[in-house]
Amino acid sequence: MTPEQFLEFARVLPEPLLLVSGEGLLLATNQPVADILGLRRQEVRGRMLFEFVTESTNDVVKYLQACSSSRAMVIGSLTLRKNDGQTLIYRSQGAVIQPWSPESSALILLRLEKRTLASSNFVLLNQKIDQLAKEVHRRKEAEEALKKANQELEIRVEERTTALQETLNELQLTQTQLVQAEKMSSLGQMIAGIAHEINNPVSFIYGNLHHAYEYTQDLLKLVQIYQQLCPITPPEIQDEIEEIDLDFLIQDITKLFQSMKVGTERIQEIVKSLRNFSRLDEAELKQVNIHEGIDNTLMILEHRLQARHDKYPEIKVIKKYGQLPNVTCYAGQLNQVFMNIIVNAIDALEASANNSQWSVVNPQTTENQKLTKNNPQIQIKTELIDEKWIAVSIADNGLGINEQVRSKLFDPFFTTKAVGKGTGLGLSISYQIIVEKHKGELRCFSTPGKGAEFVIKIPVSLV
Repeated sequence: MTPEQFLEFARVLPEPLLLVSGEGLLLATNQPVADILGLRRQEVRGRMLFEFVTESTNDVVKYLQACSSSRAMVIGSLTLRKNDGQTLIYRSQGAVIQPWSPESSALILLRLEKRTLASSNFVLLNQKIDQLAKEVHRRKEAEEALKKANQELEIRVEERTTALQETLNELQLTQTQLVQAEKMSSLGQMIAGIAHEINNPVSFIYGNLHHAYEYTQDLLKLVQIYQQLCPITPPEIQDEIEEIDLDFLIQDITKLFQSMKVGTERIQEIVKSLRNFSRLDEAELKQVNIHEGIDNTLMILEHRLQARHDKYPEIKVIKKYGQLPNVTCYAGQLNQVFMNIIVNAIDALEASANNSQWSVVNPQTTENQKLTKNNPQIQIKTELIDEKWIAVSIADNGLGINEQVRSKLFDPFFTTKAVGKGTGLGLSISYQIIVEKHKGELRCFSTPGKGAEFVIKIPVSLV
């Protein structure tokens, strides 16, 4: 019982009541005690009981010790010394409220009663003390139960909050992946449509180039025959021959047709690469040539590999292709992984261009042989690890990645690019495609100043 709890219960009782420690410290009194002593309650609290009684300190201590060690009411006698010097003899009834423990002193409730009062008051006080003790015990149990309930509630709220946050993160990632997949599907359909629309007129031009070349050669032969049969030409024709520089025209027209043929063949190659990259007809598992997928990706990104103005020099691509079998995989998704990693490598080299400095390629798994400094390069290496696994390594000689960034590379929405230039999903989706979809591995090896290398390992067959 605390002094506050004592006062809460004792203030309505007419009997003089004191709450003292086992050492005799007055912790609290009610108003009747203060009236007996002729003092205010604030003047009594905190003083020793010995100051207000005529009995010896030794006798009072023994009485309090008896009260502390007994479960029953201990009867005693105390002679109170009033503030004006008068003394009054009271019968004291002491009951322990809180037994002594190593952590706290005993708390003793003393009831003072004039000897002329009836003993019925003693019985009534015993009942009230018992009720008081029960109420204190009940309150303690209620406080403990409330404390335990609060702790359990906090744990449940924390667990539920964590679960909800994880669910929210999963939903956000799933939603973003669905949007990304829809974008890739739409992009594939658009690429296939554009490739089809371009392929028709290009095929028409390419098919007619041969006939146009043959017709032109026939006309040139006719001109040569005319020159042989009529060596003396009229002045008007001679002037026109000089005006058009006929000899140069005859020599250059063959080169012109050859360049047009090369140009149309180039367009056909680009169209083929676009169609192969989209792989709309290969959503399911299919055997493909991994090198073809890499080459198609490089064809699409060729404009970013070329020198642009004076700011970005040409990025040289070094291919070290091994002998690989056809791989059973999801070709379109695998091409998406190649695209994401190569684009990141190009971005890293462009960032390095601002410093006009490049490192040597990261030597973790590549041979690090001819990637020199101050020359932006990407090295792509493939190899057959064994009969069941292949590896694809894509390394650049940019400025590299520190450990803090590298540890978060595959986290969803993590990006080091400026706002609007990256979603932080490219490598996360790539990781999902390689690890979850193809049961493979995707790892990054990099240290600052030594470039970065991404190593893809996938099984030859998922069947």
